[in-house]
Amino acid sequence: MIDVPDIQMALGRHWAASAAGDQIAEHEIYHDDAVCEYPQSGEIIHGRHNLHLLRSHHPGKPSGFVVRRIVGAGNLWVTEYVITYEDKPAYTVSIMEFRDGKVARETQYFADPFTAPAWRAQWVGRGA
Repeated sequence: MIDVPDIQMALGRHWAASAAGDQIAEHEIYHDDAVCEYPQSGEIIHGRHNLHLLRSHHPGKPSGFVVRRIVGAGNLWVTEYVITYEDKPAYTVSIMEFRDGKVARETQYFADPFTAPAWRAQWVGRGA
């Protein structure tokens, strides 16, 4: 049985730890054999230990971290967030697949902001 409140609490702790730079707490959510994929770079990180080491050696610390929303059900949860490095925001989507209350697989997509083309202005509103 899937305990949604437990997963929601685990996600809250995970993203708060990520924002605070708490590498230990950030990685408690993962199974030891978790797999994390970055499709845009083609990288696949095998194991919580390697994921922790990779993130611990990131050359920059984020200057901003804002969770936009978390949605999910059952074992599949998606978080949209913005992480800022050196005043440059990266719009990020994390797709987490849970097994027994911990993340077994995560896929993360990173996107740079871009200027909206003028030709479509008559059909769109402006977001944050």
